[in-house]
Amino acid sequence: MAIEKGPDHSRRKERSRQAILAATRELVAEEAYEKVTVEAIAARAGVGKQTIYRRWPSKSAVVFAALLALSENADGQSLALPDTGDLEADLKLVMRATAEEFADPAFDRLIRALNTEIANDPALAAEYQDKLARPLDEAKKARLRSAQEAGQLDPGADLDLVLEVLYAPLFQRWLHRSAPLTAAYADSLVEASLRAFAP
Repeated sequence: MAIEKGPDHSRRKERSRQAILAATRELVAEEAYEKVTVEAIAARAGVGKQTIYRRWPSKSAVVFAALLALSENADGQSLALPDTGDLEADLKLVMRATAEEFADPAFDRLIRALNTEIANDPALAAEYQDKLARPLDEAKKARLRSAQEAGQLDPGADLDLVLEVLYAPLFQRWLHRSAPLTAAYADSLVEASLRAFAP
């Protein structure tokens, strides 16, 4: 006797989740962040407002989830930076991609919105560190440790400091919109950082 299968609730939930995250990214890219509401996200995603609130407690939590989804590794593997054996080339590739990402208007508005919320929400700041910032930093430091072992980087260098020297100027330029984020600028940051921490 054939057994009828009920609806696939998990598949429907995942479709709703993806629709909500996509709607969030679209609306933040289109509107001033303060004008984006959970109601607007729900309407764009084609779901009820309570569907959002069952999963996320606030608009800022949805925005963070939308950003986190962009960084998720599709194949489920752990984060890793390229390691061709040429530290300078690998870092330039990563820094150029970072500069390009931050220069993208849609990503720019999303990350600025999130930074506004993080500044005023310690719980969200902790979640951001735990789920995104710390895993990314650990992946970067793994590549730097490889370079130390290969004699391409000062073996006694503080890797947290290396990352700050490498990334902080880019973040500062992005935050203040003081100058364009170009590939040439990304390359110059890598070159300056490697001179500062040469073996």
